[in-house]
Amino acid sequence: MIAYHISPPIYQGFQWDIIAFLLLMCLVSVWPIIINETPIFYVQGVSLVVFLLFGLFIELLLTQIAVIVLLLKVRVGSKDLYRYPLNALLFYFISIGSAAIYYEAGGTHGRLTVNEDHLLAIFLYGLSIFIINQLLLSIIQVVIFKMRFAFFTRSFLWECFTSLLVFPMGIGLYFLYLQVGMKAIFFVGTPFLCLSIFLSLYYRSQRINRYLQQVSEIGHQLTEKLYKKEVMDIFMEKVVNMIPVEAAYLIDVIEKDKLKIVRKYENGIMHTGSEEAKFPDRGISGHVYIMRESFIFHKRKQWKHIQQSQLPETMESIIAVPVMRNQALVGIVILASNKKHAFDRAQLMIIDLLSVYLGVAVENAKNYEETRRQSEHCSLTGLYNYRYLEQKLERDFKRLHQNELTALSLILLDIDHFKNVNDTYGHYSGNEVLIQLSHRLLNFVRKRGIGTVARFGGEEFVILLPNMDKQSSVAYAEEIRQLIADHPFEIDYSLQNNISRSIAVFLTASIGIATAPIDAEDTFSLIRHADRAMYIGAKKAGRNKVAVYVS
Repeated sequence: MIAYHISPPIYQGFQWDIIAFLLLMCLVSVWPIIINETPIFYVQGVSLVVFLLFGLFIELLLTQIAVIVLLLKVRVGSKDLYRYPLNALLFYFISIGSAAIYYEAGGTHGRLTVNEDHLLAIFLYGLSIFIINQLLLSIIQVVIFKMRFAFFTRSFLWECFTSLLVFPMGIGLYFLYLQVGMKAIFFVGTPFLCLSIFLSLYYRSQRINRYLQQVSEIGHQLTEKLYKKEVMDIFMEKVVNMIPVEAAYLIDVIEKDKLKIVRKYENGIMHTGSEEAKFPDRGISGHVYIMRESFIFHKRKQWKHIQQSQLPETMESIIAVPVMRNQALVGIVILASNKKHAFDRAQLMIIDLLSVYLGVAVENAKNYEETRRQSEHCSLTGLYNYRYLEQKLERDFKRLHQNELTALSLILLDIDHFKNVNDTYGHYSGNEVLIQLSHRLLNFVRKRGIGTVARFGGEEFVILLPNMDKQSSVAYAEEIRQLIADHPFEIDYSLQNNISRSIAVFLTASIGIATAPIDAEDTFSLIRHADRAMYIGAKKAGRNKVAVYVS
């Protein structure tokens, strides 16, 4: 009513003209650009003509109808119904504010002549539409949606660019309409509509190009990582930053027939999956596991038939993609949003491409980890080997010299009379003893919460103890000695006629200890002094003893 009284509408005899302009505005509204969930459309060029010809009320009415068409096109769901009154108010204030400036500049309606005053008023009207729109959008984003204020955003730049194209065309449409009437709507309106379609398609292609560039960068980052954990962390971090989601899941295939969530993103927080592996008999992941295909669901009704989904109840849109490698399923990626039609085919394609990079990167990481594990571990006992021990000693001595460690103790133990075991029961039984001893040492170290166990060679083992002085190391080693001496080793002893029986063998160990920096200033000296303590202080003293290095 305010607009009606401020500027009484001019419509007598122009009803069909107004309907034609309304049709053009609605067609333009069908081809918006959506940037950061904000639709941008180009009705301002047509609404400019409507405003100049028929006044504020008609322009306001037609713009509101075009806004409704726009919101229907972008499929605003029941959860976002507030966007209808919000956008209606936004364009209402834009129309009122820009019209007020136009009237202040001396602008009128109807047939305007080409002179400086009229052109200035039209220019100020177009400029005020742009400025008021940006100001109100910024206020809405900051106050209502709690977004960080940013002025020179991508949507701002697109508004600038399109305004420079649209408003001159609107002015041209206005003056041509004054000359030829409704024919101008066809002559200028058709190119105007084509421009809207072209800009919309161009933005979509640019958006896909940006996605592809991001995919390339993410792919390089994934393949650079050496460990599976790093690969999964990078993948999830980049995906949730690239595509707006409320939830994201990375699922690993365990033993070819079980699924386990290894990364989970919910409520803006990334979690490392701690759930047990489950059989793929339910939910979205089970559906992907069975079908081995990518899926996109635009609303909950499309996937409600999938039973026992563990996704939050608020989720509507879903992208689900299998991660394939060498024709085998190795993982599943699921993205979810609480908005309907939140994802499109371009985003599905992007996640498909990223899943290929993920599959390659995970396989490379697994191969690297396995190669490194084999190079650093004893194949018989599973303990760290001498190669790893050397590297670990170098790192710990560096920390010791930098005062990050107060002490570094090394325990060297040797099984007493181990040759007799091999000679009496065979080398296979000797290997059983070494394996059982390794398990005892590992369990002991884990319970104590300190120490690194390594096989030094043959029947010799090393335990490295950072931040443990000599006195504490002696007590630690004495517990190990008792652990070995007081508990027998079970071995299978083969008799004649391929018959074997389990027997218990009691063994002892001689142990030597050296502590840096008191006993040694380098890795070689620490090992040599612990070895000397073992042979002189324990072996020669009767075995089954703990001895410390004495300089």
